[in-house]
Amino acid sequence: MSPPSILTDPLERVSADHQAPVALSYELFPPRTPSAVDGLWATIRELESTNPDYVSVTYGASGSNRDTAVELLHRLLSETSLRPLAHLTCIGNTANELAAIIAELLDAGVRGILALRGDHRTDGSEEHPPGALNYAQDLVELIRRVEQRRSAMLAAGKVAIGVAAYPTRHPESPSEQHDVEVLLAKQRSGADFAITQVFFHPEQYADLLSRAKRAGVSIPIIPGVMPFTSVKRLERLAQLTGVQPAPELLTALSHAQDDGERRRVGVRATTELAKAVLQVGAPGLHLYTFNQHQAALEVLDRLDLPRPTRPAGRSSQQPSQLLSKDPS
Repeated sequence: MSPPSILTDPLERVSADHQAPVALSYELFPPRTPSAVDGLWATIRELESTNPDYVSVTYGASGSNRDTAVELLHRLLSETSLRPLAHLTCIGNTANELAAIIAELLDAGVRGILALRGDHRTDGSEEHPPGALNYAQDLVELIRRVEQRRSAMLAAGKVAIGVAAYPTRHPESPSEQHDVEVLLAKQRSGADFAITQVFFHPEQYADLLSRAKRAGVSIPIIPGVMPFTSVKRLERLAQLTGVQPAPELLTALSHAQDDGERRRVGVRATTELAKAVLQVGAPGLHLYTFNQHQAALEVLDRLDLPRPTRPAGRSSQQPSQLLSKDPS
């Protein structure tokens, strides 16, 4: 008779004494001007002290800031302990062009890619050259193909591929159900996890989890949370998502006497949202920082997340000049 195995016990009983750590990540964007470099690196050093699981680095529409983004990725790998997740968009790029970019990222040491369709161009220029990829699902499959050709270099490991998820209907989608079907297709193509676009109400995230589970989505869906400290930013995102923030939040922010009070109001509201989504099963938090660390760190202080202990990373180095010219 075989000896009893711990694996025969329900997972809840096996892990009852071990609280699962909450995933933590941040979003950064490459500096747009030389004067923004110092501020970005001050933020990077502050965020690094929290030992996040990764930091995502955005990629401009149609790769408009590709060189700056790639340089920032290189510096994160060589000068910090942070694990970068490289954004990559497919609109306006051929499969061969994207395969070359993916290979460049992997050869540099990047082991995580956020595969996105990208925004349509606003200048009316050609978006669909011959051989172009049109959907994030296609980009996920391409990453897996490039990865397969480098399996020896990766020691048969995998690249972590993230994709976008939408708690509210995508502006170009016919329905929320269609959005979930697209997410399921990206999972079947090889996506490992999803990060949501910004939302304002916890029930929007809870509803997405429920709809995704019913459809067969099993990958983690990480809520993307933005510190609610800027009225202008909230109004802009409300236009993009079609969902309004709570009127009382906008009123409180608008009536704040100064930036300090405005930040306190926004941090309190963001913390309440983060706590609510964690209570309904969020596996982690992805904080959109807008290259500013103070509000994000204040939210974390209020949450007291269970986090794994990791050894200290590379020692801090003085940041060198990241940009030689203004790319804007």
